[in-house]
Amino acid sequence: MATDYDAPRKNDDDVSEDSIEELKNRQPNHQSSVVDEDEAEAAEGFELPGADLSDEELQVRVLPAQSDEFTCSSCFLVRHRSQVAREENGLLYCADCEA
Repeated sequence: MATDYDAPRKNDDDVSEDSIEELKNRQPNHQSSVVDEDEAEAAEGFELPGADLSDEELQVRVLPAQSDEFTCSSCFLVRHRSQVAREENGLLYCADCEA
């Protein structure tokens, strides 16, 4: 936040002259901390780790292999052709698996 150093500043006398009504208006309204919310209803939206997702269906679009890509026979990652380190019995291995 920018500060205007040329603006006149309040001294202690000016601060004490602020009315109580003005100070009350500056404070946000105090609301009750009690919330009327059903705990069971609120918990329905939370996903817990390890939850049973067997009835869920995953939508994935699989792209066909591109001409400049290969799948490493060791780590099974799809790599660019420039990453081929060796070919053995028709299987391609990437440079990371060779190291």
